[in-house]
Amino acid sequence: MGKIISVANQKGGVGKTTTAINLSACIALSGRKVLLVDIDPQANASSGLGVTLTEGQKGLYELLMGDAALNEVTYSTEIETLKLVPSCVDLTGAEIELVGHESRERRLQSVLAGALDEYDFVVIDCPPSLGLLTLNAFTVCQSVLIPMQCEYYALQGLGHLLKTLKLVKRSLNPELRVEGILLTMYDGRTLLAAQVKDQVQKYFREFLMETVIPRNIRLSEAPSHGKPVVLYANRSKGADSYVELAQEIISNSKNGMSPKPEEVGV
Repeated sequence: MGKIISVANQKGGVGKTTTAINLSACIALSGRKVLLVDIDPQANASSGLGVTLTEGQKGLYELLMGDAALNEVTYSTEIETLKLVPSCVDLTGAEIELVGHESRERRLQSVLAGALDEYDFVVIDCPPSLGLLTLNAFTVCQSVLIPMQCEYYALQGLGHLLKTLKLVKRSLNPELRVEGILLTMYDGRTLLAAQVKDQVQKYFREFLMETVIPRNIRLSEAPSHGKPVVLYANRSKGADSYVELAQEIISNSKNGMSPKPEEVGV
């Protein structure tokens, strides 16, 4: 049985999409079948894998609105075992249109039904908000991976996000777990990064991933080439860190080691 992981943080600029793209690519290169679902209207995960929808092409918006089936909106990437359900700016209106739908928070769950029969992992790249699209992702997934930049404002948002996950678990998805908190853009030369890491270890130790993603120029360059970093610069520190993260996620999935939201003291 496969696993659905949402990559989420309501704060923008924390490496969320970078993580969704590169985690998906590294898991796929390990020989597992992966589906990346881009539910962010900015569509950065889509363009980061070299897919930009043109007029007449269908994507996640049409899937959510019932105008296309999953196989009709699944696109190939450079990695044979990695497929993509792309987003586009039309998805901006989806939250408004879904408000009138019955079970609106379970729409994504409905359209992804059966995906785990074909894929080992489904990775969902969420918008930088806690709106209806993100709620749909939390309802369908088994776990949430939280990328977090090493700055103090990120700590404040982290507590709010964990409380939201506890509410979702209580009312919509009893099986929801926290996959982990992933420190991103980490620069060990700065005092601030070390202090924030210490604070996360102090208050959220049980959630902290062992892998840390360093600040790396190759990670920033790769999306403009429509490639994950492991294809763009496979010997970079950024590539190495996401290979390590993929191995940690795969290992956790085998061992069932994702902690539950109610275990956090917030």
